Amino acid sequence: MTSNEILQLVNDHLRTVGKDHEPATLYEPIQYVLTLGGKRIRPMLMMLSYNLFREHPERIISAATALETYHNFTLLHDDLMDNADMRRGQPTVHKRWDANTAILSGDAMIILAYKGMCECEPDKQKEVLDLFNQTSLEIMIGQQYDMDFERRMDVAEEEYIEMIRLKTSVLLACAMKMGAILADAPEDDQQRLYKCGERLGLAFQLQDDFLDVYGDPKVFGKNIGGDILSNKKTYMLINAFNLADERQREELTRWVECTDFNPQEKIAAVTRLYDEIGVAAMAQKRIKAYFTECRRYLDEVQLPEEKKQPLIDYINGMMEREY
Repeated sequence: MTSNEILQLVNDHLRTVGKDHEPATLYEPIQYVLTLGGKRIRPMLMMLSYNLFREHPERIISAATALETYHNFTLLHDDLMDNADMRRGQPTVHKRWDANTAILSGDAMIILAYKGMCECEPDKQKEVLDLFNQTSLEIMIGQQYDMDFERRMDVAEEEYIEMIRLKTSVLLACAMKMGAILADAPEDDQQRLYKCGERLGLAFQLQDDFLDVYGDPKVFGKNIGGDILSNKKTYMLINAFNLADERQREELTRWVECTDFNPQEKIAAVTRLYDEIGVAAMAQKRIKAYFTECRRYLDEVQLPEEKKQPLIDYINGMMEREY
């Protein structure tokens, strides 16, 4: 099964999650969220990892889309906590409906995710659910760190890396290992795929930080500078503060603390400071290092290269976003 065929299968199945259930006030927001689009990275990685060891990845479609349902639950609640207006070009659930609806529909998405997970083979359920439980808790810890960092100006680079590992990377790692578990892969290969997904997630998130500053909006798919305008603690901002000289730190602090500013002027000024301090080159170096580690773990999986090629191609495609 090709990557495009798997993606079509995932999207078709997601349209059935919560469809025609009552009350509509609970389930319509769920269908709204799940059909807004997205790359479907997590179910794709899960099914491609399964397909390394077994044919017919459609057999695990319920568990794969359960992981995507869970991921979208986290986005729904993140949007509410951030009071974000838009998601993928459309109003967020709490804006289109209200905050109570966002909370309750999000909670229902967790249950639907667990329901989908439990549709895997009975002898795999405990192992799958143990991994899912561990991952879910780690994501909540990562989200808490992210909120804590909003009140701090002394966040260290390694603290940030650990936060994005928990908030973002572990779900990609979970997807790849879960696919391997369901395919009866050797335990060593399960762990290699977990590490592969973890490093891939770190590289992908750091690339997102980088592209938000230096990306081409036409290619990147959204306007650049959003993280700068919101003072989001990213790899770029954290290292800029940690490495700036006194003058640079004073100017950066002024822009971060300023409440009345011209958006384009702020983006240009902070980007100039990033260029002076050299954080762009640092980010690119880190991205390359994590992606190299990701590929090394995949190379160590004990399978012929041609068997791994669809997953290799997909992972390479994830990291080929232009700037």
